[in-house]
Amino acid sequence: MSKFRKSDVLLDIKDLQIQGYSNETWIDIIKGVDLTLHRGEVLGLIGESGAGKSTIGAAAMGYARDGTRISGGTIEFDGIELTTATQSEKRALRGSRIAYVAQSAAASFNPAHKIIDQHTEAPVQYRLRKRLEAQEDAMELYERLRLPNPKEIGFRYPHQVSGGQLQRAMTAMAMSCRPDLIIFDEPTTALDVTTQIEVLAAIRDIVDQFNTAAIYITHDLAVVAQMADTIKVLLRGEEVEQASTEEMLENPQEDYTKSLWAVRSFKRPQKSRPTDGTLPIISVKNVDAAYPGGDKVLDDVSFDIYPGMTVAVVGESGSGKSTVARCITGLLPPSAGEVLYNGDVLPPKYTSRTRDQLRQAQMIYQMADTALNPKVKIHEIIGRPAAFYSGLKGTALKQRVDELLDLIELDPALFYNRYPPELSGGQKQRIGIARALAAEPDFIICDEVTSALDQLVAEGILKLLDRLQKELGLAYMFITHDLATVRSIADEVVVMQYGKVVEQGPKDEMFKPPHHPYTDLLLSSVPEMDPNWLTTVLEERGVDNIGEGADV
Repeated sequence: MSKFRKSDVLLDIKDLQIQGYSNETWIDIIKGVDLTLHRGEVLGLIGESGAGKSTIGAAAMGYARDGTRISGGTIEFDGIELTTATQSEKRALRGSRIAYVAQSAAASFNPAHKIIDQHTEAPVQYRLRKRLEAQEDAMELYERLRLPNPKEIGFRYPHQVSGGQLQRAMTAMAMSCRPDLIIFDEPTTALDVTTQIEVLAAIRDIVDQFNTAAIYITHDLAVVAQMADTIKVLLRGEEVEQASTEEMLENPQEDYTKSLWAVRSFKRPQKSRPTDGTLPIISVKNVDAAYPGGDKVLDDVSFDIYPGMTVAVVGESGSGKSTVARCITGLLPPSAGEVLYNGDVLPPKYTSRTRDQLRQAQMIYQMADTALNPKVKIHEIIGRPAAFYSGLKGTALKQRVDELLDLIELDPALFYNRYPPELSGGQKQRIGIARALAAEPDFIICDEVTSALDQLVAEGILKLLDRLQKELGLAYMFITHDLATVRSIADEVVVMQYGKVVEQGPKDEMFKPPHHPYTDLLLSSVPEMDPNWLTTVLEERGVDNIGEGADV
């Protein structure tokens, strides 16, 4: 029996139908979904990529994204029918009574304006507070959300704070008008596990304190277990089932829901280093690095990557993982130490490297949405590195692009002439893999390549990378904060904190105690499929000490 009273219904969606425009015709993408949300209730929307989670979240604001339209059903918010409301009536609700927290705070804030200026815009515009009052309220919210230096941090620009801090600042901004409803759209997907705990705790506290209703959109089942009172499972625009969080976790009814619960079954055997004198394909030797005008960000970093093996580099935000990748690729010359390829020292700057040296180390990026030019066709994206490094033209180039599309399990006939916006998240990430393979490298850096993907799609990408490694003999450096990914695909693990390597070794040994204290922190920060997990962790650590140092 629900603990919420019928009289407390805030949002009531009936038979919601939404269509998307594709190939000069309208197709159904949301097919008659019902949703009821009470004041103070958190509803978790889960499902794989393309299930319609974000589309429904936008519809809860009476909004249809570009290329879509609300074609049927009703959306009643506190007695206001949003499907028939005027644009001015809906604008009066958005930001004041209904707020939205996006997946990527870094992409959502305006980089040219200070955080507090963006925070105060809505309450001032809606005449809820004067500017100075709004600034004081912002500082109080920053303190409640456990942001460091709450009276000063708002006067920084977005790029001057960490990802976890910016995500909490966005949550504070969503609360600036004390809305009745907040839509959280994958707000912790790109965060490391220790920072994620901070953000989850902050979101849960702020929702409880103000009795705010929330729709929490995620593909992470362990996360939704900590946040939601009720879970609704979606598949291809239709509801699969809905139940209380405890009931859904303990006894899912539908086969599809059970399959979601069983993901991340993939785990390949750990490989050992060669014993025949084979040199590492990449050696990072005593590397220090700093950005211009800044403090040292890498301090005496050393590790080796052998041919055909995968080394996972893990650590929280700001630990130096991506900076090491920049040093390896020559984008950031080390201030001390060196990087070797097959025993030969690489020039520190990429501009001083030969074309063959550049070819040997390629990258696959975290956000395929921003890594692929949306106005360039797929065959051009893949074909450019093939033409640049191999000199292919005409028919030979087309054949190579077709081969690469086959290699990543995408039909050339269907994808050759398409644009990135026409692809799903998982398909775009496969194109990023094909672009890296087009250079025919021996070594690929995978920078958080599954963090933005739902668990089913992510598992498919991991299996693809494993198959390619076996077929092509590739070595991988896998930058990740997802320890489930490490367990699935790594042979060796390098743990970084504050720019230093604090522990490294074979994967199977790294997951057995005793650990370095920081490794223990990372392992204990991985959410579990237990609704009480977050509460237990907060109690064990003390709220004020959660993720200490995560945002340095």
